[in-house]
Amino acid sequence: MAQQPRFLDEDPQETREWLESIESVLNSEGRPRAHYLIDQLLDFDVAQHGDFYGRVTTPYVNTIPGDRQQPYPGDLQVEKRINAFIRWNALARYCVPASIPVVGGHIASYASAAVLYDVGFDHFFRGRTEQFAGDLVYIQGHSSPGIYGRAYLEGRLSEEQLDNFRRETDRDGISSYPHPRLMPDFWQFPTVSMGLGPITAAYQARFMRYLENRGLKEHQGRKVWAFLGDGEMDQP
Repeated sequence: MAQQPRFLDEDPQETREWLESIESVLNSEGRPRAHYLIDQLLDFDVAQHGDFYGRVTTPYVNTIPGDRQQPYPGDLQVEKRINAFIRWNALARYCVPASIPVVGGHIASYASAAVLYDVGFDHFFRGRTEQFAGDLVYIQGHSSPGIYGRAYLEGRLSEEQLDNFRRETDRDGISSYPHPRLMPDFWQFPTVSMGLGPITAAYQARFMRYLENRGLKEHQGRKVWAFLGDGEMDQP
């Protein structure tokens, strides 16, 4: 959200008169009429001057004001350009196989969450090392083309593999969704279908706490990240 400008009350008496007017409408005609008048004022201001910087929405409960945020750790311009390449690679996965019968996909899934994935990969997700077991990331299944697009930029997948998206059975292709059995060196968890990602992510986090609380295994500050969407929260 854009940081809202703060103003000092330079005319408290005028402010009280406005508030008393609204209070009078509330008492005499009720909230619907008062809200209508307020909406008319906002619409008039926007029509006259453009954007309105007001408290028309409540603050997010998990967000802090812009002036309290730490400087972004990366290069926004570079990351924006990389993100554009990955989005294009993801889109191309559907354009190439689209000419082949019965090969389709979810073209908007990755595009709608691309920035979330990129910021996670660039600044949050921690890989496995000899001393650290690594974070656990549950990728939303329909977003797999974007993950493949990033892996191609990193040199972990070839162009031939990308062209064989959803055709891994009889050639060197890649699976349509996160599938550790078909791609054991690439995917960490299966997340499709029937709400598999949400439920396994929740129980994975709970089981890690279970092991630690009973002194069986320390989780080392590992985090479970889950990307959920495309209606899977309503699936059984």
